[in-house]
This record gives sequence, C-alpha cells and structure tokens, in this order.
Amino acid sequence: MDDMLKIVGGRPLSGEIKAQGSKNAALPVMAASLLLKDAELELDNVPDLKDISTMADLLSVLGAEVRINNHKISIKVGRDMSSETPAALVQKMRASSLVLGPLLARQGRAVMPLPGGCSIGSRPIDLHLKGLVKMGANIDLLHGAVHATTKGLKGCRIYLDFPSVGATENLLMAAVLAKGDTVLENAAREPEIVNLVDCLRSMGADIEGEGTGVLRIKGKSDLTDASVRIIPDRIAACTYLLAGVITDGHVTIKDVIPQHFDSLLAKLEEASVDVESREGTVTVFPSRKKLKAISMKTLPYPGFPTDVQPQLMSVLCLGQGASVIKESIFESRFLHASELKKMGADIELQGNTAIINGVPKLNCADVVATDLRAGAALVLAGLATEGETIIHSMGHVDRGYECMESALSSLGANVQRLGRRA
Repeated sequence: MDDMLKIVGGRPLSGEIKAQGSKNAALPVMAASLLLKDAELELDNVPDLKDISTMADLLSVLGAEVRINNHKISIKVGRDMSSETPAALVQKMRASSLVLGPLLARQGRAVMPLPGGCSIGSRPIDLHLKGLVKMGANIDLLHGAVHATTKGLKGCRIYLDFPSVGATENLLMAAVLAKGDTVLENAAREPEIVNLVDCLRSMGADIEGEGTGVLRIKGKSDLTDASVRIIPDRIAACTYLLAGVITDGHVTIKDVIPQHFDSLLAKLEEASVDVESREGTVTVFPSRKKLKAISMKTLPYPGFPTDVQPQLMSVLCLGQGASVIKESIFESRFLHASELKKMGADIELQGNTAIINGVPKLNCADVVATDLRAGAALVLAGLATEGETIIHSMGHVDRGYECMESALSSLGANVQRLGRRA
C-alpha cells in the first residue's frame, strides 16, 4: 500500500518541540565501531529512523552485536568480522559506503556493492576510493561492487578535490588505524564531522583540526571502549522552523545548537522573518505577511545546506517578489519544483538555478515525494494550503524524520498518516 500523508492545511503552527538526534551524525559514528576489536561503543540521542536500523542490520551481518533501546545503541565488536557487505542492505542506503574505510583499515579487505539512496543526482564515491588508493589500497570494480585490499594502510597527505562529507568521514576513519600520519586537506567542516572526531577521540584516536578544513591524524594500532552523544539534527530543526514560517506560526525548537544553522537564520532575517536565537533554542514568530524574496546558493558547510534548499523553496513560493536559488551541490535537486507547481507555485528552472515568483497562496493537490528533502518541502507546502493535500511516497521522508506527523500534530497541524510504514 502507498505510504501517504493527508494534510488539512491553513492552520498557523504554534508551540515547541525538541530536536531529534542527527541521522547524518549517527550513521558515521555507528560505522566507526568497526574500527574496534573486543570493545564496545555506546551512543546516546540516536534518532529512531529506518536508515539507523539499516546500518544496525549491516553491522550485525558483518559480525557486530548491536542493541537498540530508546534512542541508545550499544555496538559490541569482537575479533572476528566479515569483510563482505550484502547488496540487499547496501543498496537501501547510500551511507552504507561509510563502512568501506573502517573495514579495509581493520580487516585489510572489503567488498561492497555500490550503494543506493535518494535519487538526487550522481553521487560517486570516487573521492573515497582515490584517497584509499593513496593510502595503499588496491581497488577493483567488479560486477557493480568495490573490491578493496591492502597489506596495511599508510598515512599520507590527501587533498580532496571537493570537501565531500562522506569521503572525509571514510578517509578519516581509515587513517585512524593507518601506519603513520595522515593530513586530509580540503576536508568537510560539517558539525557531523566534528561529532565523528569526538567519537574517534574518545576511542583513543589522535586527531586535530576538526572544523578547520585540514585534519591531522596520527595512526594507532588499536582503539578502546567509548561512549558518545549524537548532536541534534540541524536539518530537521530547520525544517520545523520553516514549517512555522510557512504557516505564519510561532514555533520554538529546543535542544538545538543554533550555530549549526546560522546560514538559514541569516537568510530568514534577510527575508524579514522575526527570529529569536538563544542558547539551545530558536523561535520564529508570525512573519509570512511581510516575507521578502531573497537570493541563495547552496554550498558546503558553513554555507547554506543543500538539504534545506527544497524546504526554503516552499516558503519562498509565498514571498513577495522573485527569489533565486542556485543549487551547486547536487544536479538533480529540483525534482520537488514540478510538484510545487501542481500546487500553484510559480517556479522557472534554468539549469541549476530556480527563479521563484511569489504567489498569494498555494492550492491543495495530490503530490509525490521524490526524495527525502523534497518530501519535507511538500509537507510544508501542504501545511500552508487551504484544504486537503495528499503526499504520496512518504517512505522517503521517514528516512530522515522521526515520526514527522507526531511532531507536526503537537504543533497543532491537522495531519494523518494513510497506509503503513514499510
């Protein structure tokens, strides 16, 4: 049965919700457990999401003992570990590629089918592979799978052509067990990378430079038991703040780190949204009637996140004047635009640029979530319309949001899940 969400929109949202733990921080930290031998990693504040359970299943198949209980996960890793990841799990989720570096560093061998995930354009793992080769790996691509072997990874200098988050995480984890020193230049600076470094450091790794773009890692031969708290999910927090803006509501997100999404807060202020940011909380106040058009370009952190671009586009559909969005990270990240147009949005696409002419209102419609953040954007649009909107393929949205309908209901939204979660 199709997984759908019914929204009867037109209500201003009001109230406060607590931020969920970050999926994009939890997944690499879970993968880092593979660096251990006869040791245990404990995680707190882990979101209850399909991608998390997929990664737990993947670690279990590889030989780890994984226990999940109320946003806590413990991962026990013994001495024996498989080096081959099953295609059925890897193809469900792109983040499965994060086990490649740790597996290769620990086992000297890793076999991984090319990963799946959202359809938002080509996301090759060539930067991951190039870096591993430089560290001494032999890599063959056979029958759609990566076959990697090494007689021992060695530290070296690696310059990333692009500050890829996944490549930074994979190479960072591999370098922790490599012999000698590794310098990773043009590394990603995202808060999720800092969270991973905190985890690796608590396991005994020697790393400097997180958040600066240059990571320095001194290789160790073994690591120890550790525990780490997963940071709040900045993308989910941004989404719920924008739900407040688009419904002309008064919404507070608690237990967040506002500095992690300074780029959105700056753009909201530019658009004349009333925002209050305090230690651990951010509030938006009713501002839709004065919402101004803005220009924005997605960039690697600390620039504007590509994962918030679709949701901001929904909001700008109701702004005054013509807004311009340039997407510089993923080439197929405007799939939501055609669905928003079904709801009466005035959007013109020119390559990687979208021009959004504000309209007085959006209309209810039947629309389809093509990927995770596109689905979130359509939910926001539905909340702002008068009448009943149906969003199909909500399974995509479940990959990044912990029971979104409950969070929105607690803010006063009229939302109802139709069909079952897969």
